[in-house]
Amino acid sequence: MITVSRIGMLCSIAALLFSVSATAQITPSKESLSNLYPGKAYSPYAQRDFPSQVYWGDTHLHTGLSMDAGLFGARLGLEDAYRFARGEEVMASTGQPAKLGRPLDWLVISDHSDGMGFFNDLAAGNPAILKFDQAKPWYEGLQKGGEASVEAALSLIGTFSQGQIDPEMMAEYSPGGKIYRSIWDKVVDAAERFNDPGTFTAFIGFEWTSLVKGNNLHRNVIFREGASKAGQVVPYTTQAPVGSTDPLDLYAYLENYEAKTGGSALALAHNGNLSNGIMFPVDKQYTGKKIDKAYVEARARWEPMYELTQIKGDGEAHPLLSPDDEFADYETWDVGNLDLSEAKTDDMLQYEYAREALKNGLALEKKLGTNPYKFGLVGSTDSHTALATAEEDNFFGKATNAEPSPQRMAHPFTATENGSFEGYQLVSSGYAGVWATENTRAAIWDAMKRKEVYGTTGPRMMVRFFGGWDYVDEDLNSRAPAFRGYEKGVPMGGDLGESDGGAPTFMVYALRDPIGANLDRIQIVKGWLDSKGKTHEKVYDVAWSDDREPDANGKLPLVGNTVDVAAANWTNTIGASELGTVWTDPDFDPEQSAFYYARVLEIPTPRWVVYDAFRFGIDLPPDAETVGQERAYTAPIWYTP
Repeated sequence: MITVSRIGMLCSIAALLFSVSATAQITPSKESLSNLYPGKAYSPYAQRDFPSQVYWGDTHLHTGLSMDAGLFGARLGLEDAYRFARGEEVMASTGQPAKLGRPLDWLVISDHSDGMGFFNDLAAGNPAILKFDQAKPWYEGLQKGGEASVEAALSLIGTFSQGQIDPEMMAEYSPGGKIYRSIWDKVVDAAERFNDPGTFTAFIGFEWTSLVKGNNLHRNVIFREGASKAGQVVPYTTQAPVGSTDPLDLYAYLENYEAKTGGSALALAHNGNLSNGIMFPVDKQYTGKKIDKAYVEARARWEPMYELTQIKGDGEAHPLLSPDDEFADYETWDVGNLDLSEAKTDDMLQYEYAREALKNGLALEKKLGTNPYKFGLVGSTDSHTALATAEEDNFFGKATNAEPSPQRMAHPFTATENGSFEGYQLVSSGYAGVWATENTRAAIWDAMKRKEVYGTTGPRMMVRFFGGWDYVDEDLNSRAPAFRGYEKGVPMGGDLGESDGGAPTFMVYALRDPIGANLDRIQIVKGWLDSKGKTHEKVYDVAWSDDREPDANGKLPLVGNTVDVAAANWTNTIGASELGTVWTDPDFDPEQSAFYYARVLEIPTPRWVVYDAFRFGIDLPPDAETVGQERAYTAPIWYTP
């Protein structure tokens, strides 16, 4: 503390200095400044080179160019998608105005590479398509509209996914066809026109749509560069003889792309929950080939991220796999993939969820030397409306037939022999947060590659997560913890160095979405491999709000619930605007490989169905979940002995 007398003394000294400076014009020398601040500048920001900004985006958006978007009524194109993402108002395919609450910073339009543009010509009655007998009933169903249109759409998707579509009819809509080339040129051109470095980043990308007997193995591909490189190729498809449903062949395409163009590309998978146990194999691939060194090395190289939350379910964890995790059963979709696959069985689940894959990756690394599931975690929408909406009060659905209407909750999104996805089960999720140095293709893509990313179910909360060996409380309390974070350890997506015999420390902090809900708690999820080759997991509550105390069993009481379902409202009278801590692993064994990631939970808020019921003046379906706890998942930090 500075006393009054000392303040007076300091003022006198200051006056003297100013007087001397005014008369003698004394200028400090470089040598004197370097003595005052040896090795660093006075300004803490002058020589900062670490990422100081999180940029929000969507790696997974479809326009009307995608067959399964157009078939369900999507009529918006590339320009509409970009304009909407950067904050402009557009007219949705259902004729209602739509606008994001806040613009996104970047976007990947990932239209399906297979049959890109085919639907548009089919719906227009292109004679070159209608001359094929297979196309006529689809066209007639689309013209009738209603249920006939839906049946035609499902028939076309099923025929295509099973490889039974007429290859001659699809020739011009496949790589090598002139129509396909012209469509891809339009995709590339639109990205170039809307890419605005420093303001809005438009990535060039596509979705490779592998369906094996209806089981999902989809990957999105994101190119780092623009037309000069990505324009030299066309997307990779799944249709023989040019394409393939095998991820190893997709990796070969990516390798050939880099060799041919000098560019860079990456891939990320999604919806393992709809793969029926083939997304994260540990023994053999779906082809029957064993998981070997070539497989794990290729997957580790080309897939640095995984999309674990989106409109078709949250894929972090499953309650049967993580029975001790009270928050594991969140927006769970665990039945077969529409009517395309066989029914789901419980033994498939262990090869479908991100946390289990992260654990199995440790075992595969021990066996084969490389961890194929060493990925960062992101969220994205997989919207098929060209509208990248993940806001609960501004949700435009999975497809155009699920855009806002009084009926969308009451009708199944799809009903199948394996079960049904009811309209109210669609998930308003998610977005990807990327810690990058600037809003450009290169900076954001490089952050994705190094896994300095996290995913949320929609809210734009800010989350930092660092791991090292000697973080202390003062590092966090400095109010500039990122400086200490990078100086003393690694950020999310990184690898801890060798242990000096002590346990690792983690610095984690989160700020609520400025216009969103308060925070309930921060958890650190740990997975590890024991000496017998068995994997384990544990969820630790490390920071929480409202002065709660864990009970005798270590369980933290729930934060409470302020949601008023009838009024479609909630209040921030519980929870905290920010949370943070420095945490040391109490169960660390330096001989065991492990990973750690942070999960941040908001206080309960209304799901999108509550806003629908309020705005349309309708009743909620009796089985609809009305309240959820939105969340963020950081990329893990790994420790390898």
